[in-house]
Amino acid sequence: MPSGSAILDSDFRYVDKKGNLLRSRTELSIAEMLSFLNIEYEYDHPITLSKGKTIRVDFKTENGLIEVIDDEADIKKFKELKEENQAGRIIAIGHPKLAAQLKELDDIVLYKTKEVQTGSIFIEDPSFAFDYAHILPLVEKCSILHGHTSSVMVELVGEMKNNLLVDFGEAKKIIKEVISILDHKFFINQKYLVKDDGIHCKIAFDGPKGKFDLQMPKNTTYLLEGEATVENLSTEIIRLLVPKMPKNIEAVGVYIYEGYNKGAHIISQISRP
Repeated sequence: MPSGSAILDSDFRYVDKKGNLLRSRTELSIAEMLSFLNIEYEYDHPITLSKGKTIRVDFKTENGLIEVIDDEADIKKFKELKEENQAGRIIAIGHPKLAAQLKELDDIVLYKTKEVQTGSIFIEDPSFAFDYAHILPLVEKCSILHGHTSSVMVELVGEMKNNLLVDFGEAKKIIKEVISILDHKFFINQKYLVKDDGIHCKIAFDGPKGKFDLQMPKNTTYLLEGEATVENLSTEIIRLLVPKMPKNIEAVGVYIYEGYNKGAHIISQISRP
């Protein structure tokens, strides 16, 4: 499995690289991001408030605290942390449906100054689904031609301007454009390509099920650098998304579901010249 991926199994158990059992996909995303950036963190860290009450914050780093807002109890906990001077810098990340219950947008972002804020958004939509076929010659069960219908969720992280990271409508349009490039394609590792005549791609390999010798239309064949795993498809979507993203976007994460309640997540920091 490529470094930086996190598989979600059928029981929806979210486990970070430290072995912590996390409570939600959002927490997994944060843990993956912190690990990618080589930021050390403590999960479910206890903090004793001035009145003696102990509460647990989701992530403690040397630069501040991160709390995931999943319900009203988390909102109450976050406000208690904000009121404590000892809490220092803190960011809360939550579902938009809960944001309205907070009085100010400042309460759910980590701001460097009042003019510069860092935030993230998550976008999931039924239109972010695509059908595809692939072969994984290195995996016996998947070494025959077969297909999937996959749904996608995208997360964007970056510097906010006027309390806005990116307009949801603009982001949705970009994501749909990228998904359309992948829809109804046959994905295969480019190393199995033996001939390209401009009209057809000839694919050949020896697999667990025997020798394959396929001729595919070039316009429906999508060659990848690496095996056609769901992890690699996440990476490919990020590669296509990044050039289309506004300059304030600093990292892009992609979840792909392959079937029901399983899939992969990749997050990449954007390096700009």
